[in-house]
Amino acid sequence: MSKLGNLGARLHRGEVGYDFVKNRKIWYGISILITITAIVGLAVRGLNMGIEFQGGAVFTTPKNTSVSVSQAERYAEEASGHDAIVQKLGDGSLRIQVAGIDTDKADQIKADLSADLNVDAEQINADLVGPSWGDQIADKAWQGLGIFLLLVVIYLAIAFEWRMALAAFVALIHDITITTGIYALVGFEVTPGTVIGLLTILGYSLYDTVVVFDSLKEQTKDITKQTRWTYSDVANRSINSTLVRSINTTVVALLPVAGLLFIGGGVLGAGMLNDISLSLFVGLAAGAYSSIFIATPLVADFKEREPQMKALKKRVLAKRAQAAAQGESPEEPRDAADEPYADEPEDAAPAVVGPRNQPASRSRGRGRPSGKRR
Repeated sequence: MSKLGNLGARLHRGEVGYDFVKNRKIWYGISILITITAIVGLAVRGLNMGIEFQGGAVFTTPKNTSVSVSQAERYAEEASGHDAIVQKLGDGSLRIQVAGIDTDKADQIKADLSADLNVDAEQINADLVGPSWGDQIADKAWQGLGIFLLLVVIYLAIAFEWRMALAAFVALIHDITITTGIYALVGFEVTPGTVIGLLTILGYSLYDTVVVFDSLKEQTKDITKQTRWTYSDVANRSINSTLVRSINTTVVALLPVAGLLFIGGGVLGAGMLNDISLSLFVGLAAGAYSSIFIATPLVADFKEREPQMKALKKRVLAKRAQAAAQGESPEEPRDAADEPYADEPEDAAPAVVGPRNQPASRSRGRGRPSGKRR
């Protein structure tokens, strides 16, 4: 078995692990800092909305046009009086995009470009997008996002509980804010492809979160009938048991997206690939982060405010303190799956706080000071 596979098996069995839930305030602080940066980027720079959202025209020149991108951009800006975006396509043609102009203005710009580029006006293809159509596209995008988030909350509230639905909703808003903030800071154009990519990464992030929630739901059945684990202990174990799986799926998903972003968009200059791949790349990374460091720790925070969970935590900590006072190990080596909560005696050993593969699991009572054994 590979080292990573062996680590995954040990994490799943609870033999090793990192206490994500205990250090949740650190992750919350990091997320708040990143979110504030994204919001500042949105407020200062704003989003570079494509012509599909604000209207405009796209002019495509014939193949193997001899004019450079910078020259074509200057010609387009002089003819339109607006900022222009020019891209050189694979066949040598130029794609000139000018936002915020009407049909009459587009005809004049086409004539001016024909003269400046020394190209027959009939050979320049012009695609026009009206402002009203762009507004409709924007409204549909917001409606689709709102419906998606509403359905997510309803589904999770039914399949799990409202606290998990709320935690997942916060994580999704976290992912959306970071992704849109990166778009504002980088200056990439927001197109319908961007919206598609955003909805895709939200679905992926939700999948990763549900995997952890499903493990948590299974392991917390009848949790109040034992005194070995607090809710946070079990939540942390759920994260660790699915950690390698989350890392593997995220890395495998990011590799092709990175190829689209850095090779397809950066090297080949394909604009549509930039639109989709940046939202996918940032969103996949943010989604994996939020499912591990935000969603599950939030659920633990919400649950441990319940009276039952407060009482459970008090009993667990009391058991641990009692074991420490008697000079006994506070670790319980048995696995949660070995003995169901319902069958556990009231005076069960204290909760797991460290590795559970100690030799004491087969020699309970050995090595204790005299007079301590019962």
